[in-house]
Amino acid sequence: MEIRIERRKDLKDKPDQNQLEFGKYFTDHMFLMDWTTEKGWHDARIVPYGALPTDPATMVLHYAQETFEGLKAYRDPQGNVQLFRPEMNAQRMINSNRRLCMAELPVDMFVEAVEAIVKYDEEWIPTLPETSLYIRPFMYAAQPGVGVHPANHYIFCIILSPVGNYYPEGVNPVKIWVEDEYVRAVKGGTGFTKCGGNYAASIAAQVKAEEHGYTQVLWLDGVHRKYVEEVGTMNVMFKIDGKIITAPLEGSVLPGVTRDSIITLLKDFGYEVEERLLSIDELMDAAKNGKLEEAFGTGTAAVISPIGELCYKGEEVIINDFKTGELTQKLYDTLTGIQWGKVEDKFNWVHKVK
Repeated sequence: MEIRIERRKDLKDKPDQNQLEFGKYFTDHMFLMDWTTEKGWHDARIVPYGALPTDPATMVLHYAQETFEGLKAYRDPQGNVQLFRPEMNAQRMINSNRRLCMAELPVDMFVEAVEAIVKYDEEWIPTLPETSLYIRPFMYAAQPGVGVHPANHYIFCIILSPVGNYYPEGVNPVKIWVEDEYVRAVKGGTGFTKCGGNYAASIAAQVKAEEHGYTQVLWLDGVHRKYVEEVGTMNVMFKIDGKIITAPLEGSVLPGVTRDSIITLLKDFGYEVEERLLSIDELMDAAKNGKLEEAFGTGTAAVISPIGELCYKGEEVIINDFKTGELTQKLYDTLTGIQWGKVEDKFNWVHKVK
């Protein structure tokens, strides 16, 4: 892939690595590439980070044809740059775009584009512990016009942001509000995709949870309002009576890269993992009778987020004395150790940027 480069003339001052807030700072450059029905993918370019020219009738503003991904770049102890399973993000974007009738970017082109922009702005990758470079590839319908149909022009863009921990408090338990009014997704919908509409629809429940003093929302299924699906913007897992239980991938749950990696690690550790329907009643009963030993969310941004409390219909239960569980901590240490090149990568997950 030929990539045209336009270097920024006035390079930004880099932020203090000790004060990195998630998603607040952005690097000097971004990657752009166009797709049209006439040419397919073309005009790959690295340009100065800045505003995207947008016609008021641009279709994404009216009909939300937009998808995105999230992954990170890390420095290993020798200072080399590496990605974590970028091919999975590329394939998931293909699946998301297929559902939204958008142009599909081949896996190799996705990975090449990510490598190119990360390497070009490599100096922005932070070096302090628990820091990384967050990578946000996204695609949107760029055709001007008012009418509900697939666009004839899409733009693929990648922006980069140096980040610290997603939660300022680090790997510490959070309080979770079980949402039984709003729903996140239903089978046959877009729940398995990473599209902005899914996240916009989740904000009302997030605001509601925060008003009650809770950090995140535990979503129940959209049909029965009974089965546990996701927590906030993450997949969720529960250690009940020694087994790990998580929602199955049946169309309404995001197939998380971190989810898949954690399940692999759990099996490698010797745990039995059940991907099955788990009702909120079964979960609350397990918490009350002491069988719910640990609970945690999984996702690229936070990696592992321990759950210390659940509130359902006014009833509160505390998990593991509101402490980070031993298994939760081991999973976090192992996965981040692989990502930062401090733990052996026996699963061939690490992708070196050359």
